[in-house]
Amino acid sequence: MNTYDTTTVEQLKARLDAGEKLHLIDVREDEEVAAGMIPGAKHIRLGTLPDRLSEIPKDEEVIFICRSGGRSGRACEYLSELGYGRTVNMVGGMLAWNEL
Repeated sequence: MNTYDTTTVEQLKARLDAGEKLHLIDVREDEEVAAGMIPGAKHIRLGTLPDRLSEIPKDEEVIFICRSGGRSGRACEYLSELGYGRTVNMVGGMLAWNEL
């Protein structure tokens, strides 16, 4: 059972287009983000999450992004286990985002 929420790329784009200030974290590798990121996203590679927890708000909604939704789901699961209350996985990842 997932301990985190999910959002679609369409839902996220609508929120961004409406001007919402969101915490977006892209957990892909350096070479992947070189091809482009969602504007406003912060790049924290999945493998470096344990060392960069202080950069992630614990009591605010944080939306995690990767290539297809797998790694971002693992990030959400990991942070949920650490007590982060509002982690959200962007379903479909950048593959889906780039289809918008």
